[in-house]
Amino acid sequence: MARSSVRVAKRPAPVRARGTSHPPGESGLRRLVNRVRRAWDRPLTAYYLIFGSSLLITVLGLVMVYSASMIQALQLDLPASYFFRKQFVAAVLGAILLLLATRMPIKLHRALAYPMLAVTVFLMVLVQIPGIGRSVNGNQNWIYLGGPFQLQPSEFGKLALVLWGADLLARKHDKRLLTQWKHMLVPLVPVAFMLLGLIMLGGDMGTAIILTAILFGLLWLAGAPTRLFAGVLGVAALIGVILIKTSPNRMARLACIGATDPGPGDQCWQAVHGIYALASGGFFGSGLGASVEKWGQLPEPHTDFIFAITGEELGLAGTLSVLALFAALGYAGIRVAGRTEDPFVRYAAGGVTTWITAQAVINVGAVLGLLPIAGVPLPLFSYGGSALLPTMFAIGLLIAFARSDPAAKAALAMRQPRVRWNTMRRRVKARSSGER
Repeated sequence: MARSSVRVAKRPAPVRARGTSHPPGESGLRRLVNRVRRAWDRPLTAYYLIFGSSLLITVLGLVMVYSASMIQALQLDLPASYFFRKQFVAAVLGAILLLLATRMPIKLHRALAYPMLAVTVFLMVLVQIPGIGRSVNGNQNWIYLGGPFQLQPSEFGKLALVLWGADLLARKHDKRLLTQWKHMLVPLVPVAFMLLGLIMLGGDMGTAIILTAILFGLLWLAGAPTRLFAGVLGVAALIGVILIKTSPNRMARLACIGATDPGPGDQCWQAVHGIYALASGGFFGSGLGASVEKWGQLPEPHTDFIFAITGEELGLAGTLSVLALFAALGYAGIRVAGRTEDPFVRYAAGGVTTWITAQAVINVGAVLGLLPIAGVPLPLFSYGGSALLPTMFAIGLLIAFARSDPAAKAALAMRQPRVRWNTMRRRVKARSSGER
């Protein structure tokens, strides 16, 4: 049988429309997913996420501080905007620190690590001296600077531990010493325990928990083996259990987890009324400024429990928005730490991310009744200048690290008008010479 001489013509390839990068048969949802994925992988994504989310959290925090603190200020015979004005001044100073941290070279950040640690330890020692340190809500961890201004050195201890610990681990990483457990632990763990001891002398277990989380984050990033990590965690857990068991106040806070009734002596009053505030907000809230719980029912409405007032006034939509902003900030910090080849940037970015996310989880968990009330503010959101200043400096660190990535540097350089004009002129010149 003779072979057929008929040839089957090949189907021509589909022609894409000019200006499109997707095949004609691609669905709209898939195009959207691909577009989001490409935008997510751009070099400046982490930079924009850190800057945008932290800015929105701070601005929304100022609004909620004003709303949540009005009644308490009036009850103290102060102007309604008293706490807001103090927080606004702290935010302005924090913005200056953020810009400084953003523009400072990484070498200067590393050079500041040891002086910052020394000054912080000195101030934390001063807190324990009678006549200098002051007690607030049972915690001896404040220094009054005169007038309405006061300082909490333990808040700066978080930043000092991150910078000093990152510099220490980076130098040991360069010398390839982190494969030995003694170099991984010493002197990082003893210095961290010294800071924890100074904090616990004042009775501030909430800040001690955050400092412990930073220590574990640094050890994890340094590649601590599981048995070593578990050993340090076990020692910290044992110390925590002893401190809780020996304090009736901490035992009472632990007993209020998941409480729906104030209990005997109203020991769970704050936890229960925080749940009341969240439950009465509904989906869209009662309206900005319309909270009922801030009229003396909920203690600390503008500090530790500002998230509850946010839920009451802005509803589930408002609280989920705040959580989404913290999630974006945490993701961006992890991305910066994971994509860099500089060990100091990796450890510092991971330490800052651990600090902010752990503190946010502990604060929100306490308001939701899932964790004991630790007395830690919501980062960038709650009232308190001593907490806001080091946190905004730490955000400036993350922004500086995100800008230091080579791809991000190139993308930022292309956005400058002069560079963009020179690039366009070179392209036009190359095209015209090619046509000739």
